[in-house]
Amino acid sequence: MNLKRTFGAILTVLGIIGLIYAGIEIINHSGNYTTLIVVAVIAVMFFFTGISLVRTTNDDAK
Repeated sequence: MNLKRTFGAILTVLGIIGLIYAGIEIINHSGNYTTLIVVAVIAVMFFFTGISLVRTTNDDAK
């Protein structure tokens, strides 16, 4: 299994979890908004970086 593709999947899952967490906290009006914005920005970066790694990594046929 390709290491980059695995790392991309992990980053994507972490990004999704971070976005869900930030969304729930914003809806519940709990927590500091600065912290939630930072969490949301980092989650978006993780998500798109993970998707990019999964999409652009080529599989080697052996």
